[in-house]
Amino acid sequence: MKKIALLGAAHIHTPDFVRRLLARKDFNVVGVWDHDSERAHLNAQKFGCKICSSVDELLKLDALDAVIVCAETNRHEQILAKVAQAGKHCFVEKPLGMGKADSERMDRALTESGVLFQTGYFNRSRSAYRKIKQLIDSDSFGSISRIRLNNYHAKNLKEGFEGWLWMTDMEQAGVGAFGDLGTHVLDILLWFMNDLEAVAATFSSPVGRYPNCDESGEALLKFKSGVVASIAAGWVDLAMPLTAEVSGTKAYAYVIKDDLYLVSDDIEDANANTPFKDVPESLPHAFDLFLDSVHSGDSTNLVTAKEAAYRSTVMEAIYEAAATRKWVNVEQYN
Repeated sequence: MKKIALLGAAHIHTPDFVRRLLARKDFNVVGVWDHDSERAHLNAQKFGCKICSSVDELLKLDALDAVIVCAETNRHEQILAKVAQAGKHCFVEKPLGMGKADSERMDRALTESGVLFQTGYFNRSRSAYRKIKQLIDSDSFGSISRIRLNNYHAKNLKEGFEGWLWMTDMEQAGVGAFGDLGTHVLDILLWFMNDLEAVAATFSSPVGRYPNCDESGEALLKFKSGVVASIAAGWVDLAMPLTAEVSGTKAYAYVIKDDLYLVSDDIEDANANTPFKDVPESLPHAFDLFLDSVHSGDSTNLVTAKEAAYRSTVMEAIYEAAATRKWVNVEQYN
C-alpha cells in the first residue's frame, strides 16, 4: 500500500482523479492541502484523511510516497520546488508552468531530484495515436507534408466554468481556452515531430463569456524539416471534435475520437473505408500510468518534466505570436 496526498484541488480534472484514487485498493490518501479551505475540506472528506495547513506539513506526512498537484498553474513552481526537495514522486496537472522560465526551473529541480514525474497528456495512451507514432518512426508516411490536430469542447456554450473560474483568468492559468485544450494536441504534435522552428497564431472570443481570456484559436507550427502543422482548440464547438490528420507521400491517416482511418498502398487493409484494426492496445489513462509507476518505478510511458516544460515554452511562444501577429522563433530545449 502506497501513501499519496493531494496538493491543491483547483483543477477541473480533480474530481476525476479523486474518483480514480478511490477506485484503487493499492493507495492510501493520507492528506489534502489547498489554500482554499472549502476545497480542502470537501476533498479530505471524500478520502477520510487529514487536512494539512501548509504544503510543508503535507510533505512531512509519515512515509509519503507521492503527491498529486492540482493547484492553479501560477502556484506550481512554489509547490514543486518543495516537492522536489522532499523527494516525492508527483503527478502535476497540465500545463506545467506559465511559460518558459518557470517551467524550465521546475524541470531542473524535478530532474535533479530523481523523482517520477507525470502530467495529464492522456492522448498519448490512445491506440490510434500510438499507431501513428509507430508509422512516423518507421518512415511509413514517407515525406510528411502536413499535420492537423483539433481539440474542442462546448463548455462556453453550455455550463461554463462555474466553480473553476480561475481557469478563465490568464494571471492564474497562464493561458485561455486555446492553451487549456491546445496543449493536449501540441503534446501529440511534438511527440510526433521534434524539430520545431517557429510558430504563428490567431485567437478569438466568439461568445465573450469570460473577458480575461481567449475562447478559441489556431496556430501554425513550422518545422525545420519543412513540415507545416496546424493545431486548433477552444471551448466553443458543439461537435467537440478531437481529430488528427497526418499526410505524407506514402500514407495518409485520419483520427476521429478513437478511430484511425488509414490510406496507403504499402499497408494491408489501409483503405480508409473502415477503421484500421492493426493498432496497438491503448495504455491506461495518464493518471493511472503514474499510479502504476509509483509501484513499479518504471517511467517508460510517462511524460518527462523536460517534455512538459517544452510544451509550456512553445505555448508561451504561440501566445506571443497571437499578440504580435508575427512568427515567433522557438529554441530547442536541451
